[in-house]
Amino acid sequence: MVSRLRKALAKRRKDELIDVLVEWAKGDRSLLRRLAEQFDLESPPQELAAATRQAIADATDFDERDINRNFDYDSAAYTEVQRNFGRLIDRGELRLVMELSLELMKQGSHQVEMSDEGLMTYDIEECLQAVVAALRKCDLPPEDIIAWCKAMSKADRVKCVYDRELDALRKHAEASAT
Repeated sequence: MVSRLRKALAKRRKDELIDVLVEWAKGDRSLLRRLAEQFDLESPPQELAAATRQAIADATDFDERDINRNFDYDSAAYTEVQRNFGRLIDRGELRLVMELSLELMKQGSHQVEMSDEGLMTYDIEECLQAVVAALRKCDLPPEDIIAWCKAMSKADRVKCVYDRELDALRKHAEASAT
């Protein structure tokens, strides 16, 4: 089957193949994410933020009928959130990443709360690692970092998502504020 597909695709024009891929990607966010990762698409910060918000929504989505079970979730979407956080940090968009990570904490900890074992906690924490590392060495006012840490702790519905690391960052910022 794969070899027949390869032969059929080889007979098509490049622009036709591009049109088909773009059309499919419009209707399938998972495919769009895979193509964006494969071809390392460059996006302006606001477009990247919108894609990250959509990835957060996809990652943290769950069926209300599956509450208190180990339900499936979109781990590829969490991977995109993590990648986009890194890309935004590299572009100096730390405040935007702080805002997006707060959204991730609100929606992600709700998903953790609704699941049986909270297996996605690790995915959320992997997304937050780069954010906390960047905040530890950035030049933002310590008061802003402290406020973000407190907002993140308040948004955490289960009170255990990356809590030690956030507390350590808050203490680090408090120490540098004095």
